[in-house]
Amino acid sequence: MPRQTNDIDILADFRGVDIHALCQMLSGDFYLDPEAVLSAVQTGRPFNVIHAKGIFKFDFFPAADHEFALSELNRRRFVVSMVPGLQDIEFPIASAEDTLLAKLVWFRKGGESSEQQWRDIQGVARVQSVHLDLTYLEKWAIKLGVLELLERAMVDAK
Repeated sequence: MPRQTNDIDILADFRGVDIHALCQMLSGDFYLDPEAVLSAVQTGRPFNVIHAKGIFKFDFFPAADHEFALSELNRRRFVVSMVPGLQDIEFPIASAEDTLLAKLVWFRKGGESSEQQWRDIQGVARVQSVHLDLTYLEKWAIKLGVLELLERAMVDAK
């Protein structure tokens, strides 16, 4: 079921990034709290910035130094933004497989109770079903401890 999101989630590898310089660079076009950004990056927590002209929120998730986050980043693809005020800006997006896996992990961490999250999972599985790399999905679902959820999602999506 299509739905409009209120934000864009971004997985980012901040290792070796000068956070103060990043905040300074963004401060002209985005509202952000530099201290909150620095604290979030240092502790591996998400933070957000809001585009002043487009009034659009971007949630940044610092990539943990683990294999799945690095795989997600390596498999990204680039699309051109259609967000008002941000047209013609190229953004990296996660593969369908990595989106599905990340949503399964979030669903599990949230106690497997969010109907909206489960509908999102089913939607990705349904829309992308013929294009999904099932070998990659199964490998990571096992490593991430969500194989039974993946199997259920694939059955439910049919």
